[in-house]
Amino acid sequence: MPQRVLVAKPGLDGHDRGAKIVARTLRDAGFEVIYTGIRQRVEDIVATALQEDVAVVGLSILSGAHVALTARIVEALRAADGGDIAVVVGGTIPQSDVDKLLSLGAAAVFPTGTSLDELVTGVRQVIGHMEAS
Repeated sequence: MPQRVLVAKPGLDGHDRGAKIVARTLRDAGFEVIYTGIRQRVEDIVATALQEDVAVVGLSILSGAHVALTARIVEALRAADGGDIAVVVGGTIPQSDVDKLLSLGAAAVFPTGTSLDELVTGVRQVIGHMEAS
């Protein structure tokens, strides 16, 4: 059975071309992908992740609010007994914010310039690490 990944666009960011490309790429790589659409509330992302029983929530953030949104989603997942769901973050993410996002609980960060092959490999590694734990 393919691993399930939720691709989400939190906050007010209305640009979804990149998220749709990521969703399609993950699907083509063998993942089952659920795409939330744009402008999703943290609570809705968490509820969908739990309802769909996903292994990974992938956040696509272009707005510059990646630190605050990642922190809120990781905390909300933990509070809802979804702490076993990995959160990965991509979009317009400066390299200088990668360590901060990892310290907040992101399992992987895909900063600006990450290739689609690197993304697929990274998501597979996150899931492999989860399965080994």
